[in-house]
Amino acid sequence: MLHSKNVDRAVFLPTMVLFGIVSIILIIGGPAVQQLMNALLSFVTSKYEWMYISIYVINFVFFLFLIFSKYGKIRFGKADPDHDFSGFQWGSMVFATAIDASILMLSASDPLQYLQHPAFGAKPLSKAAFAYANVVGEFNWGPMAWMMFGTATIAIGYTMYVKKIPVRRLSTVIPVLRGDQLYKKVLRQLIDFLVVFGIMGGIGSSIGMEIPVIARVLSIIMGIKDTLYLKLFLFFILLILFSLTVYAGLNKGIKKLSAWHIYLAIIFLAIVLLVGPTKFLIGSEGQTLKLMGQHFTALSFNKANAGTNGFAQHQTLFYWGWWLAYMPVMGLFIARISHGKTIRQIIIGMMTYGVGGCLSFYAVLGGYALWLQQSGTLNIVHILNTQGQAAVQAALITTLPMSKLMLILFCVSCFIFLATTISSSAFIVSSFTSLDLSNGRQPSRWNRMTWVVVFIFFSLGIVIVGGFEVVQAICTVAGFPLIFVCALLLYSIYKDVTSYAPMQAKVPSYLPVVHLRPMQRLVFNHYLHNLGQDDF
Repeated sequence: MLHSKNVDRAVFLPTMVLFGIVSIILIIGGPAVQQLMNALLSFVTSKYEWMYISIYVINFVFFLFLIFSKYGKIRFGKADPDHDFSGFQWGSMVFATAIDASILMLSASDPLQYLQHPAFGAKPLSKAAFAYANVVGEFNWGPMAWMMFGTATIAIGYTMYVKKIPVRRLSTVIPVLRGDQLYKKVLRQLIDFLVVFGIMGGIGSSIGMEIPVIARVLSIIMGIKDTLYLKLFLFFILLILFSLTVYAGLNKGIKKLSAWHIYLAIIFLAIVLLVGPTKFLIGSEGQTLKLMGQHFTALSFNKANAGTNGFAQHQTLFYWGWWLAYMPVMGLFIARISHGKTIRQIIIGMMTYGVGGCLSFYAVLGGYALWLQQSGTLNIVHILNTQGQAAVQAALITTLPMSKLMLILFCVSCFIFLATTISSSAFIVSSFTSLDLSNGRQPSRWNRMTWVVVFIFFSLGIVIVGGFEVVQAICTVAGFPLIFVCALLLYSIYKDVTSYAPMQAKVPSYLPVVHLRPMQRLVFNHYLHNLGQDDF
């Protein structure tokens, strides 16, 4: 049956078993799993912090070089306006797929955490602490983070569209691992396993963090108790929504869902910006960007001087692990929709849609949360400390006009955010486990639907274990082994682009000789340089 569904049994079955085993351990492990994950997190972050920081700095510098060098002009296939995604379609799919509902939640609660554990020597809840409250959070969702997605994207896109090699797995794009030697086969299998491990950490953590928040908001809207049964009901709704999106496929499902995702996000932020303290929010964001620019080098090396508990450093490592965990699956997805674009367009597009979108959430939602606290309108810090992250979202939204409608819009936005990210991830993992996807063929619906169910089951295990600390531990640990994969991808990109030699077209001998004026010859030579032989 698996072969009839175009499924690669050698990859599908071990991956399925891995997800199943880890899910069962999470569901039945309870507090013991939580303690184990916390201990593992402490070990990794204390011993190998330098590795997380080094790979992000190297990656950032490398892509800055790539953008401003001649290699940034390398195009991933000949542009085809009739079939390639437009700029807005591409940008909305990139942002919607990469950023799930976590941005809605963390952009409001992160600044409140930094307000109590400020960076750069500020005193808790002081005027300086308010000024710095959004700086570290926006840095963790900023250019260095988004450029991590560029690593897998450029490596995969170059292999697919320039080298014309089909890509279903990340190990395919690493030239040094090609060959029939046993050790190379083992390394390829290991890398593909690490990709799955990262997907498990990223997706499971996203749903595991967001379902409790959505449940709390729904309990306020509907006046019902926030219980495990409500969370199970939400999982059922998500299963239906994911299934419909994945069943529809890339163009009909994910592309449309991404557009709705962007429109809902813009509407939600616009309402908060306009009915809230607009002047304060704009001025506060300007100050945040100024401070982030001044301290960018210190932040890049995770030297925020956060005091004895090192809260800011700890949060940055959590985010660095999370972005690393998502890097392979996002690279596979973004590369697939980037036909016809240059390397420079892809990276700058990520900076425009990705970084711009994330900073907008922190500027509006984070800024509004800080204003509520600073103005004395609501002691939202006390709510965070006594009732948790989910209560912060609900309390913040209830201060807005038409609070019931805003709560509903928040819940719908969360579902759309989650559905886009998880559906795209299911699409990529189903591609990863397919036999043949030549000529634009998509993974079978049976394969895509199977992964939706698996993701839901795995995320349910994380919700049952509970605790944001577990989510942080899973993200950070899952991203750690992908540091080595990222290094291999950077080396592969460097080797590929520096050896890039576009095929120069030669005028066929049967064409008549034409005498050209100097300006005509200049124009002709320009177009000739950008043509391939087949264009004749």
